[in-house]
Amino acid sequence: VNMALKLLVKSPNFSRYLTKYLGSGQRLFSADASFSEFELRYLDGESEGIAVMAMNRPKAKNAFSRNLLKLMDEALQTVKYDKKVRAVIVRSDAPGIFCAGADLKERAKMTEGEVGPFVAKGRQVINEFTYLPMPVIVAMDGAALGGGLEMAMAADLRIAASNAKMGVVETRLGIIPGGGGTQRLPRLVGPAIAKELIFTARVIDGDEACKIGLVNHSVPQNEAGDAAYQRAVELAQEILPNGPVGVKMAKVAINRGIEVDLDSGLQYEQLCYAQVIPTKDRIEALKAFKEKRKPNFIGE
Repeated sequence: VNMALKLLVKSPNFSRYLTKYLGSGQRLFSADASFSEFELRYLDGESEGIAVMAMNRPKAKNAFSRNLLKLMDEALQTVKYDKKVRAVIVRSDAPGIFCAGADLKERAKMTEGEVGPFVAKGRQVINEFTYLPMPVIVAMDGAALGGGLEMAMAADLRIAASNAKMGVVETRLGIIPGGGGTQRLPRLVGPAIAKELIFTARVIDGDEACKIGLVNHSVPQNEAGDAAYQRAVELAQEILPNGPVGVKMAKVAINRGIEVDLDSGLQYEQLCYAQVIPTKDRIEALKAFKEKRKPNFIGE
């Protein structure tokens, strides 16, 4: 195997089709060398159907640079149209950090005219997590600050290590959250608590975040430093057996419904339910129930 890997590395096409195999049933695909700071992985075995997006800029604390946003956006577009992906996990490979938000060193070199488009690009990429058709779970095994926490809030579910620090701290820099924080945080924890956190730029830990409803689960950190990620995999595995079309439509119904009044929300639910009635998966579920077996969903 080692000899084969050495020959592969010497291949002139290596950077285009690099494929690595990791432990724990993880399979990783990188498009080119620049993907070392961001990688899209596909788990297999009992976790088949889970895609993992991993940030890895330890020196920059996974801060959003132009390149990182570009790679992240490309990965989002890839999984968006992949019917085999039924859940996405966003994590960090850098120990002790999830994401520190914008790369301030890079931003300091930008002209005033460049800052606006950069922030807009970051907002657009963050929004893409909300628009993915499958559930997105964020695993915060380290600090999630500013745009890093805003990205987490754009996901469907959040898991944090109990010692992970998080906060929307932009007012310390004389600005406001620009990646959706002023809108998503009040929807998650209520306007009063959101205002307190944003006005004070307070940093809280995973346990406190769980108490106020900012994260779904807070877990004690383990020796490997990936307790939140491991819990996220477990949670994704609970989603995998369920009908992907049904899960997708439930996500749409919930996301649209919470933005409108109850009557309008119920209409969204009705429209989404209509989308699952003619599917093969619904018929398969009824057959499986009758035959007393597990359904074999295909996402159609």
